[in-house]
Amino acid sequence: MADGHVNNVSDEEDDSENNCYQYELKGVLSKWTNYIHGWQRRFIVLKDGTLSYYKSEQETGFGCRGAISLFKATIKGHEFDECRFDVCVNDCVWYLRADSPEDRQYWVDILEAFKAESGYGSENSLKRHGSALSLASNTISTASNSSFKKGLALKEKLAEMETYKDILCNQMKTLQGYFDSCAETAANKSPGEVASEHALQAVDFKGEALTFRETTGAMLSNLQHCLDAVGQREEVWRRRLEREVDRRKVLEQAYLSSGKGKVQSPDQEEGPHSTLNEDEFYDAVETGLDKLEEEVMMRERMKQPTIIAKSLTAKPTHHRLWPEIQRVTQEQVHYAKLGVGEVEKGGWQLFAEEGEMKMYRREEEVNGLVMDPLKACHVVKGVTGYEMCHYFFSPQYRHEWEATVEQMTVVETIREDTLVFHQVHKRIWPTTQRDGLFWSHMTRVPDARDRDSSDYWVVVNNSLSDTGGYQLKSSSKCVRIHLTVCMLCQTIITPPGPD
Repeated sequence: MADGHVNNVSDEEDDSENNCYQYELKGVLSKWTNYIHGWQRRFIVLKDGTLSYYKSEQETGFGCRGAISLFKATIKGHEFDECRFDVCVNDCVWYLRADSPEDRQYWVDILEAFKAESGYGSENSLKRHGSALSLASNTISTASNSSFKKGLALKEKLAEMETYKDILCNQMKTLQGYFDSCAETAANKSPGEVASEHALQAVDFKGEALTFRETTGAMLSNLQHCLDAVGQREEVWRRRLEREVDRRKVLEQAYLSSGKGKVQSPDQEEGPHSTLNEDEFYDAVETGLDKLEEEVMMRERMKQPTIIAKSLTAKPTHHRLWPEIQRVTQEQVHYAKLGVGEVEKGGWQLFAEEGEMKMYRREEEVNGLVMDPLKACHVVKGVTGYEMCHYFFSPQYRHEWEATVEQMTVVETIREDTLVFHQVHKRIWPTTQRDGLFWSHMTRVPDARDRDSSDYWVVVNNSLSDTGGYQLKSSSKCVRIHLTVCMLCQTIITPPGPD
């Protein structure tokens, strides 16, 4: 038997005349995807009249991958495959396969039982939803303003009928009591006494009879009004349905005539009962494989840095960005070497530490905004400072350590150690895609504090305030990132021990 279970749960507030069962069924079935991937195991759930599927039971918390309503669905077993059954809603078809014929029959029986119990389109459904009148009035919100007023009047008439019913019940009780008293008086007293007492009560009886007649007439009038309103609404919806059916037929015919209306079903896969001939099947497989290969090649091309051929500037010092490059590089080297706790100089404050990694921050004000630059210090063994900076600076290694970059372009080469990059980053849903335009400069800085130690190597990346006339390929929908990054490395050689 399938690894599913069924729960019949009745509403706590339902009475014996309005009883509705909610089915719940869970289990793993194979679902047809396409020619390439074929049948895939999926976790199927039936709940509240909706059949949903997930990639696995563990991923139910991330939302379903698809869902259809069973109220108008058609469930049928396959003609040749004893383990397969199809669930169809208009043009949407789910091809499902159980592990055994018994499991398939179990699922089909439960789904059919749910449809029968839900009673869609029958009198049971009208009872569960109140009545045909209340069902019509509940859909008034989607109609026009005049229809809304008619629906509102219908609700008012129904409320009046409820009031008239209570009045009629009280009047019938009063009249019945009067008739009972007359019968008792006639049985126990003489005709003269009966006539005198009857004359005393004649005025009350006449008033009750008139009221009863008027109330009954008003109730019948309201009932006729309700029947007329329901008939009008039924005629309106019938005409709308006919127009929708005609429009759908025209669209389906146009879709089929365009040659795109071929549905990929498991009946068209290779096999003894395939409706797809061998040539068409292999053509479809080859087309799918070609598309996959093109996607792989496209991703590989995007990973390769695009370098715009441009001769090096004869004199980099004459470049418009060179003064900014020199100034920002000196500032970043100064802040990187700044000691810890030197608050009056804008020094760093330690706020996190894990192993040899230490994190620092400081505060500064930029254009009226308080910023919190961050600094991380770490020791990497087995490599030199130059190797670290070269790996960080060179475009050919960018995709090896930067996993968020989707496309990278070197838009200008100022010098061999100074480049202008344009990077498009991968989009993280639901945020907007980001891109960045910045110059990157790698240089050597001597250690002024210790002449005998190795020199520093530094790489500084700083965003450009404008596009600078560069022809960028990124979409105008990207949000531009503005940042300043500095990597300062120094090689430290530890002398060997006495051993």
